[in-house]
Amino acid sequence: MFSGSIPALVTPFDAHGDFVESAYRDLIEWQIAEGSSALVPCGTTGEAATLTKEEQFAIVRVCVDQARGRVPVIAGAGSNDTRVAAANLHAAREAGADAALMVPPYYNRPSQEGIFRHFEALAKDAPLPIVLYNVPARTVTDIQPDTLIRIVSAFPKTFVAVKDASGVLTRVTQHREALGADFCQLSGNDDLALAYNATGGVGCISVTANVAPRLCADFQRACTAGDYATARDLHDRLFALHTSLFTDASPGPVKYAMTKVRPGFPDGLRLPMTWPSEASRAAVDAGLRRAGL
Repeated sequence: MFSGSIPALVTPFDAHGDFVESAYRDLIEWQIAEGSSALVPCGTTGEAATLTKEEQFAIVRVCVDQARGRVPVIAGAGSNDTRVAAANLHAAREAGADAALMVPPYYNRPSQEGIFRHFEALAKDAPLPIVLYNVPARTVTDIQPDTLIRIVSAFPKTFVAVKDASGVLTRVTQHREALGADFCQLSGNDDLALAYNATGGVGCISVTANVAPRLCADFQRACTAGDYATARDLHDRLFALHTSLFTDASPGPVKYAMTKVRPGFPDGLRLPMTWPSEASRAAVDAGLRRAGL
């Protein structure tokens, strides 16, 4: 259903923390023109944790309106409260999204059975396909392979993909062997996307694609074509940038990078996010130079 380079879009804020719609629309146009294959508004990189529900789905609506059906829109909609997550799914559908990106409950630290029951409850009335988002470094909740396989096997028409940011590459093979090659596996780590695709992944929900959409799209196309020599060259060119964008609390470094590649891009962040350190900015500058940006 989804493949290629899919940016987890940053949300532009001004110095007062207000959403800058014009900059967001320009970003979406640039992403589509540069070859991004889908868009993810209001994910982690989009600072969803600091948005009100009204803001979140208003931003999703702007994304859908600007994309105009040219690429799919996968709306960030997860919550640690199952009832809120269910309501978010309907809000995403009403905003026009094509699918929803859903984390397992964070903070609550549910068991694997609790994770299954959470997604089982969502599947009973899900108005959209769901991309499972496993990011234990942020949620402290890890969807183990057996649990993911159980969720997808029980509700294959609802849970259509995974964004795997666990960093455990063996899971690609475990998921593929149990669910088949048609189950959509997307990397959640730019720096691991080469290895992820080589073992069965079909794309990446990417932070770096905000900054280097053409290079990320070219990288994914090379992987799809089986041209791993070209893919490796692009991976090497982007690797320092990939790592630099996580040298400080995300999305600070990527927003700093955006001001370099898109002069005039709003650089506001919402607390508790702060502007990256001098060392982080230097790492980003070096990564941009290495990538030729």
